[in-house]
Amino acid sequence: MQTLLKLQDIGMSYHTLKGEIPALSHISFSISEGEFVSLVGPSGCGKSTILNLIAGLFKPEHGAITIAGIPLHESNFSIGYMLQKDHLFEWRTVYENVILGLEIQKRINPYTLSRIEQLLKDYGLSEFRQARPSQLSGGMRQRAALIRTLALEPMLLLLDEPFSALDYQTRLNVGDDIGRIIKKEKKTALLVTHDISEAISMSDRVIVLTPSPACIRCEIPIQLHLEHRTPIASRNAPDFKDYFNKIWKELNSYG
Repeated sequence: MQTLLKLQDIGMSYHTLKGEIPALSHISFSISEGEFVSLVGPSGCGKSTILNLIAGLFKPEHGAITIAGIPLHESNFSIGYMLQKDHLFEWRTVYENVILGLEIQKRINPYTLSRIEQLLKDYGLSEFRQARPSQLSGGMRQRAALIRTLALEPMLLLLDEPFSALDYQTRLNVGDDIGRIIKKEKKTALLVTHDISEAISMSDRVIVLTPSPACIRCEIPIQLHLEHRTPIASRNAPDFKDYFNKIWKELNSYG
């Protein structure tokens, strides 16, 4: 598979009135097209900072980020970003929310609107197109937020703990839904999560970070022995607990 995203020796510090606070140190990894990768690490270690750098919201102090071999700041490839909250606007219907990005980018046309209709139909929101966000379940809201993101046809999806605000049962179901959608749409994704089980169940590879300033402790390929792998089914795989224990040990073996 071709490399889509590459980070090389990324370093960054936050500048405060009390001085510099190191956030990232010598971060290097790559993601291939169609791959789903998760970042796990202690709270405050810089996981979300990495996503913000990839999204172009911050600039690293040193190192380089490339998309399909092109420096990030020169690239015109689309990157989708899903945050912890769905940020749906209550004064807009579901349909008006999912076309918002297209409106902002002035990309409303017969093709993009047809794609929206298909996404709503495929992912069970077509009959709720005129509903308000408050009328949707938490899982449906997250599906609407993902459709809004997919409407822009991003090459890369950045997911910053998008299920953390949901209760446990809903989180499992929504994670399964979102994982299936991303695989069906053949998108490349990078997920930040504190949930080891979530990372294993959804990912092709898990990257474990050290405490701040974060560096990469290890990368663990996930190869579960399942005929038809989905996030929910992955949790029942016989080797699931082995991966869980391995990642848990890495997260608690800093030195």
